[in-house]
Amino acid sequence: MTIAKKEPITDSVTIPVSIITTCYGRNRHLYNLLSSLMQGSVRPDEVIIVNDDADPEQLAKFSLNIVQIPTTTSMLLNSTFDIGRNRNVGATHATNDALIFLDVDCIVAPTFIEQLASKLQAKPNALLMGQPRYLTRPLTDVEGVKLQQGTLLKSSLDKLSVYNPYRYNIKPSSSNATSVETDIEMSMEQTQDYGAFWSLCFAISRVQFEKIGGFDTQYVGYGAEDTDFAFTARALAIDFYLTDDVIYHQQHSVYRPPLNHLESIVINANRFYDKWQHWPMAGWLVEFVDMGLITWQAEQQEPINIIRQSSAAEIEAAHWADAPYV
Repeated sequence: MTIAKKEPITDSVTIPVSIITTCYGRNRHLYNLLSSLMQGSVRPDEVIIVNDDADPEQLAKFSLNIVQIPTTTSMLLNSTFDIGRNRNVGATHATNDALIFLDVDCIVAPTFIEQLASKLQAKPNALLMGQPRYLTRPLTDVEGVKLQQGTLLKSSLDKLSVYNPYRYNIKPSSSNATSVETDIEMSMEQTQDYGAFWSLCFAISRVQFEKIGGFDTQYVGYGAEDTDFAFTARALAIDFYLTDDVIYHQQHSVYRPPLNHLESIVINANRFYDKWQHWPMAGWLVEFVDMGLITWQAEQQEPINIIRQSSAAEIEAAHWADAPYV
């Protein structure tokens, strides 16, 4: 189903960019994402939502060209959520050459779309990733309304959020550049660390996305599909840049370590090693070893075996209801 584009309620310019997100059962986050897109310095030409169960009446409140792409009934009945496949489906339906992928728990800073799209225009053959900040609590209903109205200030979101100390963070540039080109160069960093790529918020051209082949759908559930995407980009000599364009990651409960995804992490780690002769998610694998859940060593070449499943008590002990990041 497609919701027709409505007349904007602000003077925002619409630019030829397709936003792609995937959502099922995370509608509070989705509405906050759409609010931030609607109130940005520019608006994307279309917002594609794959596997969406949002209320059409709620979506009609947003002055955006929203395209809903449902997945198959059998997938929904089985409660599966194939994020890699869904992103590929979204890209197939996109009508623009510039693609920006956002997880549903993102809130974009006011200039995020404008600035990231400008960088992609300047570096059309590159893979670009934005800078996450993590909200330390969920937005209240009042804050959600303010976000939709465009009155929730970026400074307020900055105060409510933190950087992830376990990841490299590119800080906002304090550029006094005299040209657009110089400003763009100063607000992004090329890196050879393709393992730093995270599909939470990234931009790529349709040509380069298709060159990579999209996300490998042999990965299941949770873990490694985005690192695989980046490693394929590296193998194809596609430059990778980190940018200082901020998204705010909406808080949700996490598991440290992610025992709730033990089986899929093991399957995906084996898949990744078979493909790249490199073990991904090593930190989590070490924790699983320490708990006696798997057999694994960093030097091994044979597949990982699960010794036992984690217990309900172990999973509950790993649950952090209010942590901003994993």
